[in-house]
Amino acid sequence: MIARLQGVLISKRVEGLVVDVHGVGYQVFVPLSTYYTLPDVEHPVTLLTTMYIREDAWRLYGFATPEEQALFELLVSVSSIGPRLALNMLSSVAPPDLQQAILGADIMTLQTIPGIGRKTAERVILELKDKIVHLEMSPAGRAQKLPTADDQLLGDVISALLNLGYKRGEAEKAVQAVRDKRDGTVVLETLLKDALRLLVR
Repeated sequence: MIARLQGVLISKRVEGLVVDVHGVGYQVFVPLSTYYTLPDVEHPVTLLTTMYIREDAWRLYGFATPEEQALFELLVSVSSIGPRLALNMLSSVAPPDLQQAILGADIMTLQTIPGIGRKTAERVILELKDKIVHLEMSPAGRAQKLPTADDQLLGDVISALLNLGYKRGEAEKAVQAVRDKRDGTVVLETLLKDALRLLVR
């Protein structure tokens, strides 16, 4: 079981990372809360990892903090919540806010996450409320600022929204609307958060 990776970040996309560890490239899937904290490509990186094994696939999921990892592992323990949906939950709602939504039985907040309907939200609350109360969540880490918004940056934001379950048309429309309202230098985190706010209205 691979519990931790320390190596060089050689590929960095919202769909997944590749970390080189002594010449071996490991593909790792991360939530946006972790993606925001990543260094630039060709720089050292350390990730806590959880391996998810199925008959047809072995996948590594990476996290910047123990709290994110613990929350992910709690989420995938819920019936009907798989790894991809758990990542979407961590990406759509900041981990501390997600913890509070579950503790406070805030069904409305959970339902803003693509793929989470009322029944699933109720199940998450029912199965995790007593477990998650013991999880100490540190403040969200500082986001990694990215270069000036250009076609690649906009493409990364759209790709992140597609991974969260939004349709390409609505994702492109939301990203363009947000970009048009901002002048000068922007970062991926800002564009993505603003686009998500627009889409969940």
